[in-house]
Amino acid sequence: MPFTCVLQQPTSPLMKARQCKHNSRNMKRSGDSEGEKRRKRRRLLQELGDQKIPFLGPSNRGFQQLWDSSYSGLVLRRSCSLPAELHARVQAALLTLRRKGCLLRDLVRVRDRDVFTAVSRALLGEAGHTYRYLDTRLFAIPWHSEEAEVKGQNCCDADLRAACKALWELNTFFCSDVSQLKESDRLAQCEKGEAEAKQGEEVDTESKHSEDSKNSEGGDSESRQSEEGDTESKHSEEWDIESKHSEEGCSGSKQEGEWETEVKHSSEEGESSQVKPSETLAAASSEHSEVKCPSWAAKAISGTETEPVGLGAQEKPVAQLKHSLSDYHIQDKEEHASGQGCSHPSPPQVCTGPVKFNVTLLNYMDPTSMSQLKEEPYYGMGKMAVGWHHDENLITHSPVAVYSYTCHDDKGETSEGGSGEKACWRIGLKVAWDIHTPGLMLPLESGDCYYMRDDLNSTHQHCVLAGDTARFSSTHRVAECSSGTLTYIQSRCQKALSNLHTDPETGSHSLVALLPTMLQHCEEIHNEVEFEWLRQYWFQGQRYTRFCSWWTGPMEQLENNWKLMETMTMLFLAAVEDEGQAEEGRREMAETLLSALTDRHQQRQTWRDRCHSSLAQTLPPEEAPADRPFWGVDDPSMPLPFDLSEIINRVESLLWRM
Repeated sequence: MPFTCVLQQPTSPLMKARQCKHNSRNMKRSGDSEGEKRRKRRRLLQELGDQKIPFLGPSNRGFQQLWDSSYSGLVLRRSCSLPAELHARVQAALLTLRRKGCLLRDLVRVRDRDVFTAVSRALLGEAGHTYRYLDTRLFAIPWHSEEAEVKGQNCCDADLRAACKALWELNTFFCSDVSQLKESDRLAQCEKGEAEAKQGEEVDTESKHSEDSKNSEGGDSESRQSEEGDTESKHSEEWDIESKHSEEGCSGSKQEGEWETEVKHSSEEGESSQVKPSETLAAASSEHSEVKCPSWAAKAISGTETEPVGLGAQEKPVAQLKHSLSDYHIQDKEEHASGQGCSHPSPPQVCTGPVKFNVTLLNYMDPTSMSQLKEEPYYGMGKMAVGWHHDENLITHSPVAVYSYTCHDDKGETSEGGSGEKACWRIGLKVAWDIHTPGLMLPLESGDCYYMRDDLNSTHQHCVLAGDTARFSSTHRVAECSSGTLTYIQSRCQKALSNLHTDPETGSHSLVALLPTMLQHCEEIHNEVEFEWLRQYWFQGQRYTRFCSWWTGPMEQLENNWKLMETMTMLFLAAVEDEGQAEEGRREMAETLLSALTDRHQQRQTWRDRCHSSLAQTLPPEEAPADRPFWGVDDPSMPLPFDLSEIINRVESLLWRM
């Protein structure tokens, strides 16, 4: 047996090199980035000691000042500024999705461990779009917009189609509203620039007149300039001190009156419910202004939420901390580079032009069903439903729009006006890795919306603080989908399969070209189809096919393409083992094949472990990972076995003999 000794040597030097290369590539984010985050978190906590960082809520002095200076990318829309009909349709849609079982907890990957999300989720969006977070790809239930109805998509029942269409209408409203806010900001900047330019011209004119006057007055001008210079220097020092306090979030240099909360009202308190849907969406965007800070005094927020920690009590200890951790803000470059999990990620896109949200991630959580929620650790804001995070996998500087709806139960009874006071849901915001700038806590009433604009999502982190009642949220995003759409992966399959020739008479297969670069490209696509699409989809079981059949046909086609790629790998192996080929070419092909097979083998082992993990076993049958050929199920029709270790040893042995 020529391969006996090789089979006993799975850790040969060449194999070790391949494994190290694979581990270095695939573990970079979980190793380097996660390790770096943990180190910075420990350093931050050590520097804080037993202290809590201050945070401000609407009742605190300095709340509006802090919002304007450090959280200007956050915009709040009170529920009264949205059309009543839109509220009714959206809230009914959320309850329908909940009732039909579309909202499910995700089994995600965190620090190489599988964990269930605390919230139940579903993804809606443009047909064929996906959204990837925490190594999990969600597949969008398509919005059933008017355009989709024309195409005759009947992938789900009438109730679910109506629910999806209602959320598409909300998405249309958000796209229009956020784009108008961007245009308003642009016009304001232009007006400001023109005003400054005009003011500059006036100053130049006055300066010229003043110079002429000084020249005519003679000798006193020099001493007068010296006195003015001293005064200017003094004001400059005061500005530096004030600027420093502002950056560190301290209020020492401000007078009490200057820190009072400014109140801005929406332009209209309500909207007629008789307006047609199409007119409603257009009118709402133009007639309702955004609310930077609502009239908190007009309606007190009921509940037992954590009392905000003002600046006064903790200003001195926090100000005395020697180092700011803002230098250690993690941009998660590895995450951006990894994109949607493709082999060759595209350069990061930047959001320009009108906003077009392409997906919404729906969330549902009932705090009464949760046995234990973690306390917010840095500020003492209260119980967290979702911890501190940046939203992943978005177009750079793209906004996020969120609709919040709280209710007592699945029947949709609102949380307002109950027999007892209920703590409301809140969002917390902080500047990432900064212990000097106070945090911001914003209470949310049912139907409120908020936008995170510009670079807020990348420079800040946010969390969701639990109230006492159940809550839905619809979080609309511009997902980075350059490698996350069905169209994309289908085009990748076409490129790979273009190297496979099928004889029309016999049905036999052969490779068109044996160039190592072409073979490497095909094997990369092979891995991408298997690990980023098929395994991701079937790992989530039958959750999609139970209520929406849109993805069934496309995934079956992807599976057929994958089987053809398995055939291509078998043909590739035969070419490598063909002694009639030139040895130099065979060696290069063998190295390319060994790299691809090693990567595939290790990823298969990881997915098999995930499939049989204790957490996966707790899932109900309809949500448990489905048995497919690539799970290791015996399938005599497959050209290659699931376990690739023997084939890897064959290729490795061949390389040793060359």
